[in-house]
Amino acid sequence: MKSATPAMVALDAASVRYVAHAFDHDVATSSDVGYGKAAAAALGVAEERVFKTLLARADRDFVVAIVPVNTTVSLKALASALGVKRCEMARPEDAQRVTGYVVGGISPFGQKKLLATVIDDSCAAFDTIYVSGGRRGLDLEVAPNDLVTVLR
Repeated sequence: MKSATPAMVALDAASVRYVAHAFDHDVATSSDVGYGKAAAAALGVAEERVFKTLLARADRDFVVAIVPVNTTVSLKALASALGVKRCEMARPEDAQRVTGYVVGGISPFGQKKLLATVIDDSCAAFDTIYVSGGRRGLDLEVAPNDLVTVLR
């Protein structure tokens, strides 16, 4: 496997156990179905167990939403959870600049700055979930409780 990503470094620093899963990233498939769904298919994992990390803007601040790849984020629900009037999705170039990761490889861990984060409750239904490892073609399998702990 290639060198550790900032996400892996962050988890190591927090003494969090994880399993790194590398897979072949197919640009054509990702473009058709989305990066997260392509990752789930490549890993042979149910889509509801693979979570995508999305960047949104809440008023003037950037925030993170972590949701299963087979769903879309409800911007109304996100705004409500954050106690703001409205949220909108960040532009891809802003997502890359703010997180330090390329779109399709944005990890919730090891971002340039710890942002307010809202995590879909459905993650609690699983012993482990998959999130991006910080580059396309790499997912990290972590316990949902560890996800919450590290991002607080």
